[in-house]
Amino acid sequence: MKTYLLNGFLLSLTGFLLLLVVFICGWQSDASHLSLGRWVGGLGGFVIGVIFLVRGIRSRRSEVPEHEEFSYGWACWAGFATQLFASGFGAIFAYLYAAVINPHLVDVLLQAQDEKLQARGLASDQIERADHIVRIMSSPGIQAVANFFGTLFVGALIVLIAAAFLRRPASDLPPPV
Repeated sequence: MKTYLLNGFLLSLTGFLLLLVVFICGWQSDASHLSLGRWVGGLGGFVIGVIFLVRGIRSRRSEVPEHEEFSYGWACWAGFATQLFASGFGAIFAYLYAAVINPHLVDVLLQAQDEKLQARGLASDQIERADHIVRIMSSPGIQAVANFFGTLFVGALIVLIAAAFLRRPASDLPPPV
C-alpha cells in the first residue's frame, strides 16, 4: 500500500508542478497562448504519468521474490492502485489550482471560446448560452471531479500497456533455502 501511495503522490505532485510551470510561463493567462499551454501540459503530463506508473509497477515487482511470478494481473493491479492514489491527489491539486492559484482561468477559456465561436459566425445569444455552460462546467469542484476521472482513464490505458512489459514469469529455479 505504501508503494502505491508514494508513487501516486509523486505522480500527482509532479503533474501539479508542471501545471504551475505552465501557469508561471503565462500559457494559461492569455487566450493566444492557451493552446501552447495545453500542449505542454498534456504531453508533459502523459510523460510524467508513464514514468511514475512504470516506477510504481517496478517498485511493487521488486518486492516480489525473484523466483515468484509477477503476472500481468498483478502488474495491472500495481499500476491501477498507483493511478487511483494519483487521481485522488490530482483532484485535490486541481481544486486548489482552480479555486486559489488561477481562478481567472475560466475567463481565459471563455475568451478563447468566444473568439472561435465568433469566427464561426454564431449569434451573441448563442455565445452567451455556451459561456453559461462553460462557467458551470468550470467550477473548481467539477474540475476536480473531471480531473479525477480523466486522469484515472488515461492512467488505466497506460497501465494496461506498461503491465504487459513489466510482468515477470515464474522462475524455473527452486526458491533459495
